[in-house]
Amino acid sequence: MRILITGGTGLIGRRLCSSLLEHGHVLTVFSRHPETVKFLCGNAVNAMQSLDEYHVDTEFDAVINLAGEPIVDKRWTSARRRVLRDSRIALTERLMQKISAANFKPEVFLSGSAVGIYGSGGDQWFSEEAAVGKDFGAHLCADWEAAAARATEMGIRLCILRTGLVLDAAGGILKKMRLPFSLALGAQIGDGKQWMSWIHVQDYVAIVRYLLDDKNAAGSYNMVAPHPVTNREFTRTLAAALHRPALFVAPAFLLKLAMGEMAELLTGGQRVQPMHVAELGYEFQYPYLAEALHDLL
Repeated sequence: MRILITGGTGLIGRRLCSSLLEHGHVLTVFSRHPETVKFLCGNAVNAMQSLDEYHVDTEFDAVINLAGEPIVDKRWTSARRRVLRDSRIALTERLMQKISAANFKPEVFLSGSAVGIYGSGGDQWFSEEAAVGKDFGAHLCADWEAAAARATEMGIRLCILRTGLVLDAAGGILKKMRLPFSLALGAQIGDGKQWMSWIHVQDYVAIVRYLLDDKNAAGSYNMVAPHPVTNREFTRTLAAALHRPALFVAPAFLLKLAMGEMAELLTGGQRVQPMHVAELGYEFQYPYLAEALHDLL
């Protein structure tokens, strides 16, 4: 396949590029820093600096839309909220405009989202059929998915990737947590009862390949392992994997003072099941957290 990837220089995107290249696909990565594409994604990957390069005669068999500024890196000021929306929703809208104007339409459009679309739900299980939550993160995801829905109107097979916490030793949440936990400074967050729906990066990439290849796959997919854990269990399992104690607790009220509404990402959570992924017939390589951490660490 000839595949366009937005967000290809990110953690997930880089892993995905490596896997897709191994399977013989021809890749183009959209990036505002095209000079980094070959270094981060592979010498065989083409770079697209602007969506203006997506002409009426451009031909891609698939588009994977993962672009978006990190949601946890900065406090959610009004300006930051605009950045988060523009980097997801506005970019997706522009991309759909380019696809609509092109003579050749891709067969499949995979577009990012997050399990945050469900909001925080305590011990409630969320499948792909669950309702949208009410907080900023939920509305951000819902609007992002709505922008991608135009693909269906154009007769393009659409798969929405509702992503949980992606575990990869090279970056993301696991890399940030590894140093303090290695120094025995790891901490449970609040009462530790909030759910963490996670996925090993290898499973994530493998499911994406399934969705590209299965012409019957369409709709929303919870990109999480089948066995989520509470923050307390995650803390204890990570500490055990690193052979260190985890004796501390980060009070929830201090996080809320420091981070504002964004603290809900740490103090809330979603207990998510990958129902539609299971219906694909996909078997997880790492269904349990302990074995995933053992592999990564």
